[in-house]
Amino acid sequence: MQTDPKLVALRRGLLEPLVLAAVESRQRYAAEILAALQEAGFPTQEGTLYPLLSRLRRDGLVHHEWHESPSGPPRKYFSLTDAGRSQLTAFRDYWNELTHMINTMGR
Repeated sequence: MQTDPKLVALRRGLLEPLVLAAVESRQRYAAEILAALQEAGFPTQEGTLYPLLSRLRRDGLVHHEWHESPSGPPRKYFSLTDAGRSQLTAFRDYWNELTHMINTMGR
């Protein structure tokens, strides 16, 4: 895990688009999103994820549906809205521009 403050700030800024990407192709509940982030090697915690999911919902980027769980109380499953899909596409386009700039600068 990076401890350079500049890299930590960059990683923090990537959390929102990564969460959007995690629910792009299928609905997931928070624990599944967290597991997907950790599986991808992106360190985060529940205490960071839940407030972000609430904000993304308020901003209209994700919506949720309650589904019964076979192993406990109902779970809140998140998926992208059209606005969330547009936001994720815009992020990917911008990320590609940034990557191109970094890869070509000074060469």
